[in-house]
Amino acid sequence: MPEKLLFVTGKLAAPALRMTLQKAKLPFKYDIAVMNISVAALMTPQWIAKFLQVPPDITRIMIPGACEGDVQLLTAKFGVPAEKGPHDLKQLPRHFGSAATPDAYGGHDIKIFAEINNAPRLSAEQIYAMAAYFRENGADIIDLGMSPDRVWLEDGPGIIAELKSRGYTLSIDTLNPAEIRMGDEAGVDYVLSLNSSNRVLGKDLRATPILIPDSPDDLESLDATIAEMERYGKSYLLDPILTPINFGFADSLARYHAVRRKYPQVEMMMGIGNITELTEADTTGMTALMIGFCQELGIRNVLTTEVIHWAKGVVRETAIARELMHFAQKQSSIPKHLDSRLLTVKDAEFTPYSEAELRELHAQVTDPNYRIFADAESIYIFNSEQFIKGTDIQIIFDQLNVEEGSHAFYLGKELMKAHTARSLGKNYQQENALNWGYLTVEEFRRGHVKLTAKSRHS
Repeated sequence: MPEKLLFVTGKLAAPALRMTLQKAKLPFKYDIAVMNISVAALMTPQWIAKFLQVPPDITRIMIPGACEGDVQLLTAKFGVPAEKGPHDLKQLPRHFGSAATPDAYGGHDIKIFAEINNAPRLSAEQIYAMAAYFRENGADIIDLGMSPDRVWLEDGPGIIAELKSRGYTLSIDTLNPAEIRMGDEAGVDYVLSLNSSNRVLGKDLRATPILIPDSPDDLESLDATIAEMERYGKSYLLDPILTPINFGFADSLARYHAVRRKYPQVEMMMGIGNITELTEADTTGMTALMIGFCQELGIRNVLTTEVIHWAKGVVRETAIARELMHFAQKQSSIPKHLDSRLLTVKDAEFTPYSEAELRELHAQVTDPNYRIFADAESIYIFNSEQFIKGTDIQIIFDQLNVEEGSHAFYLGKELMKAHTARSLGKNYQQENALNWGYLTVEEFRRGHVKLTAKSRHS
């Protein structure tokens, strides 16, 4: 049976959907079901199931990606596979032209150590809350960072014991022998770090140590520490130390290469927080780049944190990046068109309607509902009576003849979103949140908002 899709939409989006599907080169036939609702995103699968009629030759049902609810309800009712399309109907050609996300996507082989900075300065409850936050966002190991001016020998054992009882894998981050012994006896799983100053401790450690050079450029000292751990018969990780930009960053990348060549089978770690915390730039790109480097070089452990404000979210970004880089490596492909969650400011594609397309759409409109669009140059708003183009949303709003309060609020909100999208070159879709990647927060919708303006002829 040849494939035939049924696209379900609302009144406002129907003309744009028809136009998009007509221009797309789709490898199947289709019908469009226009439901008795203005805004398609307000539909739910339960509501659709109540009113939708599915022709007998339909093989698949497509509903808007912004619809909330379980689409399997439609599959069960109509006996036809149902799925959600992209949030923006302009993305439909790409949606059908690219392969679906493979089932294998989401795997990873990099562990994330998330540091709770200056743990001795925090209360127990603060530590438990940060550990829960980091684990929720993808951390595998909670790293307890010590403070140079406070020894944690009294409070540490109890807090470590409680964290272990809650199922956490832990590391302690210190060179202080007393704190290392305390952490090891209390049950931490890793010790950061050992070098020539304290490596004698490795003989009796239960936890796995991370070995570092005495200074970043002294790899001979790292070799000596490795040799000592080998004499003890201990497992370990190697961290040649990533240094910040302008303080030996390029040389430190070369050190990781050198250590990997010399010790091809040994587990390694990289502290990527020295880049994300110490570089005043958005962290998503830096995190992706550093995880890509680690994936290529076989560095399967990274240490990061979220101390400075711009680094908020880095643990989650690292968790996303490791999935992206792992899958790309397994597929021998570049990490592109696989997962756009790390594109927070810019969209993966910019696909606005042209003014010519909008005027063609305007010619088909017969109702007073306002449609709002934006491209890189202008904002457009139109209904059956008006077509307004401009860049100043206050001037645009003054031309809309709006008298009802909730309608004014709605249009003001949407025009502000369109203004933001135009300013940043992002895709704007009426009634939907702008796409901020993994930071996107879905908008609260009020189903009874009045979307029409009072007629100028009434």
